[in-house]
Amino acid sequence: MKTVRELGKRAKEASYDLGVASTSEKNKALELMALALLKNKEEIIKANEIDIEKAKEKGTPASLIDRLYLNEERIEGMAKGVREIAALDDPVGEVIEMWKRPNGLQIGKQRVPMGVIGIIYEARPNVTSDAAALCLKTGNAVILKGGSDAINSNKAIVKVLVEEVKEAGLPEASIQLIEDTSREATTEMMKLNEYIDVLIPRGGAGLIQTVVKNATVPVIETGVGNCHIYVDENADFEMAKNIIINAKTSRPGVCNAAEKIVINEKIAAEFLPIIVKELREKSVEIRGDKKVINILKDVKAATEEDWGREYLDYIIGVKIVKDVDEAISHINKYGSGHSEAIITESYKNSQKFLNKVNAAAVYVNASTRFTDGGEFGFGAEIGISTQKLHARGPMGLKELTTVKYIIYGNGQIR
Repeated sequence: MKTVRELGKRAKEASYDLGVASTSEKNKALELMALALLKNKEEIIKANEIDIEKAKEKGTPASLIDRLYLNEERIEGMAKGVREIAALDDPVGEVIEMWKRPNGLQIGKQRVPMGVIGIIYEARPNVTSDAAALCLKTGNAVILKGGSDAINSNKAIVKVLVEEVKEAGLPEASIQLIEDTSREATTEMMKLNEYIDVLIPRGGAGLIQTVVKNATVPVIETGVGNCHIYVDENADFEMAKNIIINAKTSRPGVCNAAEKIVINEKIAAEFLPIIVKELREKSVEIRGDKKVINILKDVKAATEEDWGREYLDYIIGVKIVKDVDEAISHINKYGSGHSEAIITESYKNSQKFLNKVNAAAVYVNASTRFTDGGEFGFGAEIGISTQKLHARGPMGLKELTTVKYIIYGNGQIR
């Protein structure tokens, strides 16, 4: 097992050749990677079964086991994601703009790979193939550090991907996995400035804050999703009900799932019993404020901690507010800057919500579950950035590049 430093050194060396690989060379590797995932489905599923069994023995919640679980359909989805990335335009080498100075110098701005990207993530083995494919397409070498709960799955996936990268004639170290699951290995990775150009953490609040606070390598902060759905006084109840059920229960363990419902007080007495009944039929626990409990006595009281919490589980908080302005204030105070939605037939209120809510993705009359690179047309995504520097929202290919200035002269001196 190679040390973290050895992996870093190999990645840096690989990045020089990978960074100048042609689009056709990279696409050939991606097509082979997609085929390899399909061809090795059984091997990957067997490795995943070991991880699933260990997770169950540890008492891991069902919603988190769902994130870890792989079957034929999900592996086919992973392969499809890799192919979609291959079909996307390659941003590397694109000259974004060019201008001429009075002295005759032509100055251009060109997209180039970042170099070496480190991904630290939890028990989601699909991230392994997504991250590897996105980084390869953008000419970046990648070092993957998955959670210990998915180590067998990740090893199986990386093994088949690396074989195809070699087959395509690209550097073997373009994709590497840190197999050491210790905290010490993670800490070493976070301080490997000599070899890693940027770190992207994907996971819950604890993981992301640990990386942000301890890394000396630059970090793109991603993903904590305390997402709200505000049901306005002018909402269509059937639409609101369908959106909330989808946003909360389709996959409660993902970052774009709804964690809070905010309801206008003018419709609360009528709408609240409808949505609570539907949520309880889906086994969702309701936690409400005092106004909610005044309407439905059997609802559990929400604490101050609840309002800022990402549950990633069959739990949802409910808040009743006076109007759209109070809804916006509450969301901006407690939201994580990920995805927020308003359900309304009022154009005025929808525009106020769009303009004033501070989040990477703001929806009118649609589920927060659409905040996803694939759904936005980017192919698979490396994560959802909740910060404002460099990248915000679903991070596709362009967000994995930086720029350099290219200057053409004919003998100018200063």
